[in-house]
Amino acid sequence: MQAIRLKSDEIIQTYTLNAPVYDLWAALTERRARQHAIHFAAIQNGEQILEVAVGTGLTLDEIARRNPDGQTAGIDLTPSMLKRAQARMERNQRQNVSLQVGNAEHLNFPDHHFDLVVNNYLFDLLPEDRFVPVLREFKRVLKPRGRLVLTNMALGQKRSHRFYEWVYRLNPRFMGGCRGITLTAALGQAGFQIDRQHYLTQMGFPSELFLATPIHEK
Repeated sequence: MQAIRLKSDEIIQTYTLNAPVYDLWAALTERRARQHAIHFAAIQNGEQILEVAVGTGLTLDEIARRNPDGQTAGIDLTPSMLKRAQARMERNQRQNVSLQVGNAEHLNFPDHHFDLVVNNYLFDLLPEDRFVPVLREFKRVLKPRGRLVLTNMALGQKRSHRFYEWVYRLNPRFMGGCRGITLTAALGQAGFQIDRQHYLTQMGFPSELFLATPIHEK
């Protein structure tokens, strides 16, 4: 889909404005997909887990709940979203959780550090030429047998699922900068094997989920 994408500073501005109502949007359009992502993740207590683009902490909260004896880290580009995520962690008394401002293209973590990397609704904000570099950065911080769980706004498979693409064309800010994409080819190019893939909709909003593992040359 050809459309103007938001720049990094515009994304921060947009999500700073959207932060107070983001949980409502997520409940209406993303809740089912986030639940499936947690199922794909198959979290084992005691793991090292990173969520990239935590937003207000909706998924991070469930990750931390299932991983009380492990270490859970989260990053986001927007400080106002991180502030809400931190408040959620404190309110729900989640332990061993660290949050910081961060960019998915340059993760401030060592190589092969995490058992699991989770990312929801980031790639649908990025230009296509950044898909593979960001995925390679995810691979860098994953352990050789680590797992990657991704969720993104998908290309609508039915006419009714393309309403949000039309809204995006009117003004990307109305969609928080998100548009429908697919990551199938990019995952292969970045050195991942797709183990599971799932498409679903909620309120007509299409999401695509992936469980992928790194491919390492022998």
